[in-house]
Amino acid sequence: MSALEKFEKFNRRLSDWFEWIGLAGFLVMMFITCIDVIGAKLFLLPVFGVIDIVMLSQVVAISFAAASALILGRHISVEFFVVMLPRRVRALIDIIIHLLGLALFIVIIWRLCVYGYLLQTGGEESATARIPLAPFAYSIALASIPVCLVFLLEFLNAIVRMAKR
Repeated sequence: MSALEKFEKFNRRLSDWFEWIGLAGFLVMMFITCIDVIGAKLFLLPVFGVIDIVMLSQVVAISFAAASALILGRHISVEFFVVMLPRRVRALIDIIIHLLGLALFIVIIWRLCVYGYLLQTGGEESATARIPLAPFAYSIALASIPVCLVFLLEFLNAIVRMAKR
């Protein structure tokens, strides 16, 4: 097994674990919404802070599932022109695209860490339930690490394809 295959296996395993965290966020969002609707309609007793809980659960669900979606090819891509190009040109385009994606997510992680620190030092909380927001900024940054690893792997694979004859 080559080093790239081991790296890919590690990426998939890490992304799968993160996807489970995203699924938990989705389930919390779904569960709390159901409880709120039933409580508000049947018992006239809505759940306090449900909007905050759903909002933050949505952040967890989306950010932790991003790497798995990227691995599975679930993100939007336009390829109708690129597939007609020669193999080496396609590899060069892939190198550029994946390098730009990697750079973007490195900047995103950096800025989220700075933002999380600002939220933490400022004591920022959600509007009604008063849930601290800093851990969620840090968690999005953490969830972006596997996305960086996927972009890095695809970048390295494109270099290998470019080098092949």
